[in-house]
Amino acid sequence: MKRKIKVILWGLGNMGSMMAKALLRKDGVEIVGAIAKRREKAGKDLGKLLNFEKGLGVQITNDAESLFENTKADILLHSTTSFVKDVYNQIKFALEKSINVITIAEEMYNPWVQNPELAREINNLAKTNDVTVLGTGINPGFVLDTLILTLTGICLEVIEIKASRVNDLSPYGPTVMRTQGVGTTVEEFERGISNGTIIGHIGFLESISTIAKYLGWELDEIKQTRDPIISNVLRKTPHALVKPGMVAGCNHIAYGIKDGKVIITLEHPQQILPELEGIETGDYIIINGKPEINLSIKPEIQGGLGTIAIAINIIPHVINSEPGLKSMMDMPFCHAVLSDYRELIKMGSGLAI
Repeated sequence: MKRKIKVILWGLGNMGSMMAKALLRKDGVEIVGAIAKRREKAGKDLGKLLNFEKGLGVQITNDAESLFENTKADILLHSTTSFVKDVYNQIKFALEKSINVITIAEEMYNPWVQNPELAREINNLAKTNDVTVLGTGINPGFVLDTLILTLTGICLEVIEIKASRVNDLSPYGPTVMRTQGVGTTVEEFERGISNGTIIGHIGFLESISTIAKYLGWELDEIKQTRDPIISNVLRKTPHALVKPGMVAGCNHIAYGIKDGKVIITLEHPQQILPELEGIETGDYIIINGKPEINLSIKPEIQGGLGTIAIAINIIPHVINSEPGLKSMMDMPFCHAVLSDYRELIKMGSGLAI
């Protein structure tokens, strides 16, 4: 029998905490370390942070370097921020200790697009230390890229792709509200787009580039637009107040263009309480090809739960993978793991006792 898969968590915000709770319900895995950014979490037992009556015997730390130096682990579940430049050194810590990495940093879904030099360094580090790095999530990672490419597997021809993810931002906190411009005036929204404080969705460049690469399309360019979603009604959440005429969210659209024609369109209108104006959430994919495909998922796949699920369900595939910086296209078919994780680990992975 193989020993349990040892996991370190880096990032104990909403996503990291939910990952921890999900892992604790799984067989064949164990949490052996937890890293938090906020100093007030250091020294606490992870179980107490998760509001359990009993501790887990895992002490939270702010000192990542010391933890990696003194803790043996198989995989790092990483959930700190969105950008390759910000996560590079964090990932490097794990790779240098021969620990596999799964990160939900959006740009890491395809880091070659905007950060090729860092992607090359990560790839070389992973290969040198015989481990694997994977960026994944619900979007990017699944709905507007991996799922689209999977659907093209039953097509003889693909002429054009249009897809959208219509979601509700209401469950999210103040950081997301700021980056989507929720609660701003139209003028404040436009200023935020100009100075980079309002960014819309992170990951369209990565998603479109991935779709084009695997379909063999050489794009001329990728264009993006970000427009305010102006509310006609009062909308209120614990973290946002939007009066009529104010901005309820951001409609972010990206276009992949080849030979002067748009062949990929990805749209992600994100706003709070869309139902107040009769808008239903959902995930929609239209593939113009042979055969034509029109997929609707209503309501939207829950973003938080979906991201957590794919990150922990892909653990066995990452451990089994050849070393290097990988994409979701390199992974075998990902499915829910409802049995002991160790049953999916191949011999030679280093987990056999």
